[in-house]
Amino acid sequence: MEELDLVFSVHQDNCNKSAGVFKKDLQKIRSGRASASMLEGVIVEYYGSKTPLSHLGQISSPEPRMLTMQVYDQSAVESCEKAIRSADLGLNPSRDGTQLRIMIPPLTQETRKDIVKRLHKMAEDIRVSIRNHRRDANEELKELEKDGSLNKDEAKKAQEKTQKITDEAIKQVDILLKEKEAECMEV
Repeated sequence: MEELDLVFSVHQDNCNKSAGVFKKDLQKIRSGRASASMLEGVIVEYYGSKTPLSHLGQISSPEPRMLTMQVYDQSAVESCEKAIRSADLGLNPSRDGTQLRIMIPPLTQETRKDIVKRLHKMAEDIRVSIRNHRRDANEELKELEKDGSLNKDEAKKAQEKTQKITDEAIKQVDILLKEKEAECMEV
């Protein structure tokens, strides 16, 4: 039945998008290792407009505890340095011509625990989002049942399939959470 397949397809897409958002958000969270994605949310005031840091230079991670940024425009180096310092990441870049070196300080045990708490809160928010997608899909199924497109047995089976999709997405979120948690607690 086309309508039923559409409901499942939309629900699957929504769940996958939620898990994808979670995965992308995890990359921005600082763990013990240096990652260019740590600087993804940093915005620089550049010639009067707000510009993402990644648009102003090439960011790389030559060592596990260091990031480097080769700034394209000499006049933007100071602005980039200031933006990184004020981004509330606990990072202090040093300048070398048009290159910025950013040492990633080791995390304290307390900081690691705070990060893990934040990870769990983010994961729960995504789980709630996935459950909301399930609720929406189930409401559509009830509408189809009300219209007479589905009988009770078909509607029940459809809701079970919706639950399976939901469980799979939540399982995926839990796996991502465990991996990131292990990475953060690694000394």
